Amino acid sequence: MTQTKKINPLLKAALEFGPLILFFVVFMRLRDKTVAIGGTEYSGFIVATLVFIPVLILSTLALWRLTGKLAPMQIATLVLVIVFGGLSVWLNDPRFFKMKPTLIYLLFAGALGISLALRRNWLQLVMSEALPMSAEGWRILTQRLVGLFLGLALANEVVWRSMSETAWVNFKTFGLPAVMVVFFVLNAKLFERHALPKDE
Repeated sequence: MTQTKKINPLLKAALEFGPLILFFVVFMRLRDKTVAIGGTEYSGFIVATLVFIPVLILSTLALWRLTGKLAPMQIATLVLVIVFGGLSVWLNDPRFFKMKPTLIYLLFAGALGISLALRRNWLQLVMSEALPMSAEGWRILTQRLVGLFLGLALANEVVWRSMSETAWVNFKTFGLPAVMVVFFVLNAKLFERHALPKDE
């Protein structure tokens, strides 16, 4: 098993959230403009996507190099960003990139749902070292996460299909991470109730 190396938390946060913040900054600066590249005009959204993809690749590689490990969520996110972000840039169509969060959340909800059906809690296998809980606690948390991911997938579809690009970028950059933070704060009692004794 590859041993995970510890790195500075601020550096880790910068590598994880830096690409998203850069996407937001580039979009906000270019959202009302078009940029000509190779004789083709691209919107600010497409240019921000074009910047985001290589930066995310580099930051993910840096995380892997520094920690010796990547979470399944990070790998899946990187693959979908490359595929759907690449399609958006290649076809000059922002819809593909906007659908990416929906697919990510559906993928995670499906994977967690299958693990529950098979009685093999994959979330527990991945996170048990960081968050020691009983099997019952992991089962409850996994059920709640399935519901959360399905809700986020639906919310993303509603926002990108019915609101402006700026509203979707704000939702993606600030709304989705905030929902995840609130979710885990609201589940603090679950973590306390099902925490394993220290000697275990």
